Amino acid sequence: MLATLDDTALDGGPRKGAATERMCVVSRSVKPVEDLLRFVVGPDGSVLPDLKRNLPGRGLWVEATRKAVDQAVKRQLFAKGFKREVKVDPELGQVTDRLLERAALDSLAIAGKAGEVATGFTRAEAAIGHGGLLGLIHAADGAEDGRRKLEAVLRRNAADEQPETPVIRAFSGMQLDLALGRAHVIHAALLAGPASQGFLTRCQRMLRFRTGE
Repeated sequence: MLATLDDTALDGGPRKGAATERMCVVSRSVKPVEDLLRFVVGPDGSVLPDLKRNLPGRGLWVEATRKAVDQAVKRQLFAKGFKREVKVDPELGQVTDRLLERAALDSLAIAGKAGEVATGFTRAEAAIGHGGLLGLIHAADGAEDGRRKLEAVLRRNAADEQPETPVIRAFSGMQLDLALGRAHVIHAALLAGPASQGFLTRCQRMLRFRTGE
């Protein structure tokens, strides 16, 4: 029963030190914290996602997928795990998705301000040829022709033993415009740097949440 779970296997918040593994309340299996999402209870009794894993109080961990969060809501596992009455938004999965998306776009904005994003077809094409490319971004609502051309250039320039370059089509043109502070962003190249890597990490987390992959 969840009521008898060892708290040390569930929580790994700011008072617990650098936890590396925690128990998912849905599957009750121990997983690396990178594969989990932490949830806490806010001052008003509402269950909140703690994406940065730094909010105070006891936390519960759920596998970092929309399916798992929806299961936790449906099976009322937050009340059982926290051992108290809590307010759980029926759309907690969607709320978490929006927060993950916001975190990814915020990190893209940081990468843009750091000069680690080349926007526009021409600059993205040049970045592919110069090497050091971390990824390509295409607006989800952009034309297919430009996407195909850039990805063809990417394939031609790829070394045999080079890892596959991520290609991201998770954001609309308007979202890219707002994040990068430019108009009509359809294509962009992620240049080597810590801010771009941070964006890729957050984007990967968001996509894994949505797809389970």
